[in-house]
Amino acid sequence: MNKAVRQFKALSDPGRLRILAMLAVKPMCVCEITAVLGLAVSTVSKHLSILREAGFITDAKDQKWVEYSLNQESDHSVRALLDLQRRMTGNDPVIEADRIKAGTADRRELCRSQNGDGRPETGQNKE
Repeated sequence: MNKAVRQFKALSDPGRLRILAMLAVKPMCVCEITAVLGLAVSTVSKHLSILREAGFITDAKDQKWVEYSLNQESDHSVRALLDLQRRMTGNDPVIEADRIKAGTADRRELCRSQNGDGRPETGQNKE
């Protein structure tokens, strides 16, 4: 039962539902997800950790980025819950806007323009 509780808890947050919808479009790094959601890097990282522990997503190193994607080798319960999530949020305007942004997000541009705290560079020195 712990597995089911973990999975349902993972789906109980709107930010995590938005992340799953974006990852259905394409694999993404933290910079891309942060840019689309407008959340702090630490918040996005926590959401990703919860989704990974519940079995919904996987991560893999891609050059200098960690790329997150839907778990293609998940068990039946994860696949069924992902399908249900897609059907239930399919017409949501926020989810649809996220999908469009995710499709056009450019990792190289976003990651280059982000500093350590996830905000765009201001051009000021940090001394």
